[in-house]
Amino acid sequence: MKTILVLGGTGTTGRRIARRLTAMGRPVRTASRTGGDVHFDLDDPATWAPALDGAAAVYLLEPNLQPGVDRQERMPRLVADAVAAGVRRLVLLSAHGVGRADDGHPLKAAERAVRDSGVDWTILQPDWFAQNFSETFWLPGVLAGTLALPTGDGRTPFVDAEDIAEVAAAALTENRHSGQTYQLTGPQAIGFSEAADLIAAATGRTVRHLDVDPDVFVDRMVAEGAPAGVARLLTGLLVDIREGRGAGVSDGVARALGRPPRSFEDYVAEAAAAGRWS
Repeated sequence: MKTILVLGGTGTTGRRIARRLTAMGRPVRTASRTGGDVHFDLDDPATWAPALDGAAAVYLLEPNLQPGVDRQERMPRLVADAVAAGVRRLVLLSAHGVGRADDGHPLKAAERAVRDSGVDWTILQPDWFAQNFSETFWLPGVLAGTLALPTGDGRTPFVDAEDIAEVAAAALTENRHSGQTYQLTGPQAIGFSEAADLIAAATGRTVRHLDVDPDVFVDRMVAEGAPAGVARLLTGLLVDIREGRGAGVSDGVARALGRPPRSFEDYVAEAAAAGRWS
């Protein structure tokens, strides 16, 4: 049985996908800069071939979304190398709204390369991860009691990373997902104030959402060490929510899995029970 390669195998989606594939009895190889089964660095093409060796399917993601010629070219080059190495199925983690982005967006080039690869492909376009509140970007704010974000009263349908991982695992192992682009969201859009209230109720912590000016948010991120381009990109995505351009609810999870997506309330209950905010 051929190996399934999971790039970003120690990350939010990758480790969940690897866990599911292992439970299914599929041979899995996780690849990451640190901590995976094999060292893999998109910035270092010398690490690509050892990771791709013997892989029949690959889960792809582009971790750096700053515009740049190298980031427009490296995912298409990786796709070409993967196909040349014998990979016959690609599943790409893209993002909501890539279709509307200009041609300089790295994920636009990645989507095009996957669709033109000549092998089976599936593209996942998720909304903001619910796990951002418990594992990544917004966890420090939750623990400090204040989510200071430039999102105003905007709403968006946060998607559970467990749903993304289940769709990805299915796409990596089942023929019926070939040629599909799945927009992945939760079942309803909520605002950050509501999200904060739900976390507060589940944990007994004081958690509130504080709207901040976008320019102030950019300056704060830069002061905390983020590159200016990254700060502006992330702020722009949050301002999209503020201005009503957040993702609409989609049926991608239901189409892929035959069931509705997990609710934000279910995610909060599970994360609280696991001590994510302890």
